[in-house]
Amino acid sequence: MDFSLLAVDTAPAAWTGRNDGEGPGHRRWWQAVSTPGGALDAAAVAARENAASAGPAALLGFCSDEGVRRNKGRVGAVAAPAAIRAALASLAFHGERPVLDVGDVVVAGEALEDGQERAGRALTRLLDAGHLTLMVGGGHETAFASYLGVAGTAAVANGARLGVLNLDAHFDLRDAPTPSSGTPFLQMARAEAAAGRALNYAVVGISEPNNTRTLFETAHELDVKYLLDEDCTAERTAGFVAAFLETVDAVYLTIDLDVLPASVAPGVSAPAAYGVPLATIAAVCRQVALSGKLFHADVAELNPEFDVDNRTAKVAARLIDTLLR
Repeated sequence: MDFSLLAVDTAPAAWTGRNDGEGPGHRRWWQAVSTPGGALDAAAVAARENAASAGPAALLGFCSDEGVRRNKGRVGAVAAPAAIRAALASLAFHGERPVLDVGDVVVAGEALEDGQERAGRALTRLLDAGHLTLMVGGGHETAFASYLGVAGTAAVANGARLGVLNLDAHFDLRDAPTPSSGTPFLQMARAEAAAGRALNYAVVGISEPNNTRTLFETAHELDVKYLLDEDCTAERTAGFVAAFLETVDAVYLTIDLDVLPASVAPGVSAPAAYGVPLATIAAVCRQVALSGKLFHADVAELNPEFDVDNRTAKVAARLIDTLLR
């Protein structure tokens, strides 16, 4: 594909990291990730030809603070793409899937909607070209950019049953006059209704004290399936996700890092007092990836300004490594 058509704002930089040697036995993420036109493109092509079943993945950064600012949260997520790349770089690379970094879409000032539309167009082009896409960064306003990208694909136009699985302490179904990090899934529901479809939306990790009665009523009106954080045992969560997967052909998986306990993910706008154990969230990622239905994923709400020892960035990197095997 012609990557110049993606119209990203910041071109990807070459990745760097710990070097234990050359060859697949020493490979780390920074050695495995390629960039359009970069020196690693030939290696990526070879990996693509040798991979038995794993198609190529494309990573897109979304640099945005505007959704969180509008939602009166703690800003800082604009720096998340760089922090996640840095955390990924020196992880050992055990996958077969070639990974391409295509750069960042940057939300300029208050122009959130413009940034979401541009990121969505880039994702649609990548998805239609056969990539498994992953978007990182921003508050959960990232989710509506992801939706625009997924909803614009040929697969959805041709009738693929799309499901949105959100790992999150919050419904993000707020009805507000201005879109923000708290509104994306209500925006999706309205967009799907306008297209003559119903949003198939499920959430793992809802914190009852952090969602108002109105938000629960909205969720019930939209037939949202959800599992409360206190009910997220390994067995029950696996069953919930399995039931959801049976209803879809393509999954858009969105991970709001505030679904995790604050001790595990302190670097978010709204740290969780309870949260879902990391082992459970990682198991969901593995379950969705192994289903063969993962179409697009994003990781949102990392705020490096409030992170501790890069703890949250490292968790995000670990989950991404699980998804892109």
